Amino acid sequence: MNNRLKVLRAERDWSQAHLAEQLGVSRQTVNALETGRYDPSLPLAFKIARVFGQPIEAIFIDAE
Repeated sequence: MNNRLKVLRAERDWSQAHLAEQLGVSRQTVNALETGRYDPSLPLAFKIARVFGQPIEAIFIDAE
């Protein structure tokens, strides 16, 4: 699954550590999400959407 996390984070000038703190996860988890090595759980995806104020579909793109 592709995502726009890195772009959204950069637009806000947030570090991976800052985003991780807001989400309650490690910086390594944020890195794994951004590089596509890890797909978030549904609760984490909803939390990410809330942090960025966007619907899940605007952040995560199905890469079929």
